[in-house]
Amino acid sequence: MRNYKREYETFHGKPEQIKRRAGRNAARSKMAKNGRVRKGDGKDVDHKDSNTLNNHYSNLRVVRAGLNRSKK
Repeated sequence: MRNYKREYETFHGKPEQIKRRAGRNAARSKMAKNGRVRKGDGKDVDHKDSNTLNNHYSNLRVVRAGLNRSKK
């Protein structure tokens, strides 16, 4: 069974990961405000350079969720 509490303590709760998550949330919010994405539309906001702290419009694009989540 997956131990979510331990996972948060050892990874998701680290300051660096909190900052990266905040960057992803800010990018989604920015695109939603601009009308590019909506809740439940099956789209993700992708960072072209994989730096979640770089939220310039030139670094963001809207892609299908499946495509974005299959990238490594």
